[in-house]
Order: sequence, then C-alpha cells, then structure tokens
Amino acid sequence: MARDYYGILGIDKSASDSEIKKAYRKLARKFHPDVNPGDEEAAESFREVSLAQEILLDPQKRRVVDMGGDPMEQRGGGGADFGGFAGGGLGDIFAEFFGGGASRGPRSRVQPGNDALLRTSISLEEAYSGVQKVVTVDTAVICDHCAGTGSESQAKPVGCPTCGGAGEIQEMQRSFLGNVMTSRPCPRCQGFGEIITDPCKQCGGDGRVKKRRDITVTIPAGIGDGMRIRMASQGEVGHGGGPAGDLFVEVRTQAHAVFERNADDLHLTVRVPMVDAALGTSFDIEQLDGEELTIDIAPGTQPGESIEVTGHGMPRLRTDGFGNLFAHVDVVVPQEMDKRTRELLLKIRDSRGEDTRVRRSGDGQEESFFSRIRDRFRNR
Repeated sequence: MARDYYGILGIDKSASDSEIKKAYRKLARKFHPDVNPGDEEAAESFREVSLAQEILLDPQKRRVVDMGGDPMEQRGGGGADFGGFAGGGLGDIFAEFFGGGASRGPRSRVQPGNDALLRTSISLEEAYSGVQKVVTVDTAVICDHCAGTGSESQAKPVGCPTCGGAGEIQEMQRSFLGNVMTSRPCPRCQGFGEIITDPCKQCGGDGRVKKRRDITVTIPAGIGDGMRIRMASQGEVGHGGGPAGDLFVEVRTQAHAVFERNADDLHLTVRVPMVDAALGTSFDIEQLDGEELTIDIAPGTQPGESIEVTGHGMPRLRTDGFGNLFAHVDVVVPQEMDKRTRELLLKIRDSRGEDTRVRRSGDGQEESFFSRIRDRFRNR
C-alpha cells in the first residue's frame, strides 16, 4: 500500500514547495535525534518526514504519488510475487542480490544542512549574572546571488538527458551466472536526475556559499561549565538551499582567582591568624555581583573548619534561588616572632595549663584533624 506522504507532513495535496519545506522544518525540529536522544520512535519519525519532503519536492516522484503510487516501492511488483522468476533465469535472480534490481530513483537536490558546533569562554562573573556574547561562525549560507536555486537566471533545473531523470545509469554485465544488471549514480547529474543549465557564478550551482558571520548568543545566569546552548536553524544550510541545521554553542568557564565552583555552590579559602581564630573576627569579600559580604569567624574556630553562608552561591539555572557559599578557614601559625610576642604566648600557655598529648579515639575530644580534612574535601 502506498504511503501517504502528504499526511506524514500534515499538508494538503495542493501544497506549494515553500509550504512543504515549512512543514518539514517544523516536524524536523520536533523529531530531530539531537532533541530526542535515544528515542527510536522519534528517529523513525524524523526519517519519515525527511523522506516525505524529498519525495514531494521532486516533480517526477510527486507525480507518482498524485497518481496513487509510491516511488519508493520496487518496480515490477512486490517481493512476494514468486511468479516473476519463471522467465527471468538465474541472471535476473542474482541481479536482485547484486544491486541491479529496482531503481532507487534520483535523490533530491535539496538536502537538510548539518549542525555546527563552536565554543566560547566566559568568566565566572558572567556565568553568575548571565551575558550576551557575540560569536563568529563560519558555515554555509544561502547564496544571495541565485537565492539558493543554484541557477544564474534562477531557472528551475531540467531533466538530465544522460539518465533520463532516473539519477542512475544501469549497465548489463555478462558473467558465468548469466547477465547481471548493475546501477551507479549518473556521472552527469551526480544522482539528482536533473541538471542546472546555467550554474550560478557565485556558488557553482550548489545553492550555498561559505560565509563568516557574527551571531549573538544569550547565555543564561547559572550556566555550568561545558553546557551547550542550541540555536535552531543557525547551523549550515543544506545543498540546494535546503533547511539549515542547528548551531550548538559550548560554554567553557574560566578559572577564578578567589572562588571555586562546585555545582551551585561557591568555595573560597581564607587565611586567618591564629589569634583571630581564637578571639573571633570578621572579614569582607567582594562577591561575583560586585556587592560586599561580611563573614564572621566565631571565637575558637579550628583549622579546616568551614563557614557556610546560605544563598550566596551561584544562581540555579532551572529553578529559583541560589546555592551556598563555603569559606574554608586556614589558620596561620607564625613561623617567626619577636621576643615580646613569644613572651606573651608563653604566658598564655602557662596560664591555661595545657600540654601536648596524643589523642586517643573515644576520649570525648573533638573530631580528629584527618576527619576534618576528609569532611572538608567532601564539601568541595
């Protein structure tokens, strides 16, 4: 049974070429494998709409469809008709296996374009606030001289006189098994079944030319390193002025001098003199948005402790709110000190009556140094 190519694209039989292309682009975006990774049903639908466009944009094939046939069906009947072997001989049987059976027909001159990928680099501040970046892309675009037709006069192609519009040439070769029919693409029309009599001087009949152009990409706040932004129909224009593919912009985030990012959280290390760690202090940092934030360090803060400040991390990309900020404390012990400082520290030690001893597990003391180091790296 012939396929309903008009129904596949959801158009009327009176649809023009531009309406066919418009319907194809709409469905191709919906079923494209890049949009539906791993979805075999969507991939099959994408193949169906691509085939429907190819058939209906070809005048000869469309004529077959309008007459109730299917140009993709094998000539000479279905494969279940074994009666066809009666008068053909072994040569005809082997011709089916060696590619000399049904003609595949000409391929469409109008082909969908390929997707394009480029990379751009942003700062952590730009990832925090979002930014618009101008990127330069070098891809094929529609030839403005011939409007994508490939013809200098923008005339329609004519049937290839070499292959008669079939897009391929069949040759009979004699072998010990009999006559074997082989097919190959027509060398004159490259398998299109039609030729352009006056090729465009700018694109040489391809309908597209290479061009460097600038595109503005909107990068959302909170985007992660390595994420890609899809820009529909901004990729490469297809052969014969076919619909353009998509452009994917991969975003890389530069390292920051102060902050280190982990998902939606920000981490920084602050060096605190041991006296300030013992007595408590505060310090100001400039956030990624330029605003200052005061962080308090409580008295008795230990080396390796982390101070969590809720809601001062990166903005969440797909939901509201922000991650958190973690300030990791690095207590600085002086390696050199003057006589006065040393005397003061000796007095403090003597007044507290503390001495150095080995910590035993389960003695009620606070967690070990190695445990703190381990937890610190878990939070990074």
